[in-house]
Amino acid sequence: MNKTTEAKLVIIEDDQTIREGYTYLINNTSPYSVVNTYSSFDIAKNKILKDQPDVIILDIQMPGTNGIDAIPQLKKLLPQVYIIMLTVHETEKIILEALANGASGYFTKNTPSSKIIDAIKEVLQGGGPMSPGVAKKVITSLQKNPDSPLTKRETQILSLITRGKDRSQIATELFIETETVKTHIKNIYVKLNVNSKADAIKVAKNNRLV
Repeated sequence: MNKTTEAKLVIIEDDQTIREGYTYLINNTSPYSVVNTYSSFDIAKNKILKDQPDVIILDIQMPGTNGIDAIPQLKKLLPQVYIIMLTVHETEKIILEALANGASGYFTKNTPSSKIIDAIKEVLQGGGPMSPGVAKKVITSLQKNPDSPLTKRETQILSLITRGKDRSQIATELFIETETVKTHIKNIYVKLNVNSKADAIKVAKNNRLV
């Protein structure tokens, strides 16, 4: 077994058949192992730290906290974890909310299991896998606002801000100085007529700027 591809998974999904089906498939047909499964985030949140998963497969519609709201909480508990959404929901708003909250991948429940195993490999390598229909909606949403007042670099920075990156992380990711990031952020605030990160994110999402 190739050690570099091994990873621990947790599945959070209220449908028992789906939970058991994916657990069986992942454990028996891939180099990954499902270390635990939960029927809701509310049950998982107190125990998941012990599991230390590398990847979480997460449903959206669950009893209690929904999957979209669970993403930031899971990222807070496990900052390095990759989250793949597996859901029946394919509306643009929900997809974009999930990605903005920190999901690494997004698939609908009719996706063949082999594709999910490929997706696990892809997120572990830093990719952002999605079902074709989901990817199409994301691309459409990105093309929605040709009148954005922001430059390409400002849009990049705003996108990283919405993903929770701070100035130094943005500087590292874009290979620029922290001071340069600071200047860009100042320009973004001026162009969007906002005074805070939270307002900038709100305007960006409402106006499809990222």
